[in-house]
Amino acid sequence: MSSVADRLKELEERQRKEKALGGPERVKKQHDSGKLTARERLDILFDRGSFHELDMFVRHRATLFRMDKTVVPAEGVVTGYGLVNGRQVCAFSQDFTSMGGSLGEMHAQKICKVMDLAMRTGVPFIGFNDSGGARIQEGVDALHGYGSIFFRNSCASGVIPQISAIMGPTAGGAVYSPAMTDWVFMVKKTSYMYITGPAVIKAVTGEEISHENLGGGNDARHQEWGRTLRLR
Repeated sequence: MSSVADRLKELEERQRKEKALGGPERVKKQHDSGKLTARERLDILFDRGSFHELDMFVRHRATLFRMDKTVVPAEGVVTGYGLVNGRQVCAFSQDFTSMGGSLGEMHAQKICKVMDLAMRTGVPFIGFNDSGGARIQEGVDALHGYGSIFFRNSCASGVIPQISAIMGPTAGGAVYSPAMTDWVFMVKKTSYMYITGPAVIKAVTGEEISHENLGGGNDARHQEWGRTLRLR
């Protein structure tokens, strides 16, 4: 029978693997593209030592398309709560190094759980979005996950502050939730919001357009919309 020390050592090893995200190569690729990792973003946001992570060891239950042999650390999203300038805040941060931050059933459930916590405690909710959209291997379960998040965005509207930070690609179903929040912040040259990407636009309409012009944070059309809203 294993001792308490052995069990604690095993727990620490499991935590180390989860905190390694998608592995050193993918983390390096994230850094080389000028982006921080999901955990680094939360470390910067929260007061030092105040962040409490939830559901670190959650795993998906998909089996099709070899998903039964695919391990996604922390299910591709880090969730939890802590203090920002001494005030409690709930947050999630999608991990692009793990299956492109794609949203599956359990990924969505982690986000929903921390949203529910924000609603119960009446604190602001912040989301760091960096995702390729729905995890197609999980099909309808992934789309149901988006619906659950949208429902909570609607319920939280006017009740708690909702803030979205678009830190990378946010495509397809991933776009709708930020659009329902109170504030949306984007990063020039590395964040994009669109329902579908340039390749599909070209296939359907024949128009060639860059990621930046289609949904980038520095798009002139976005700036014009901002001026219009300020005039109102």
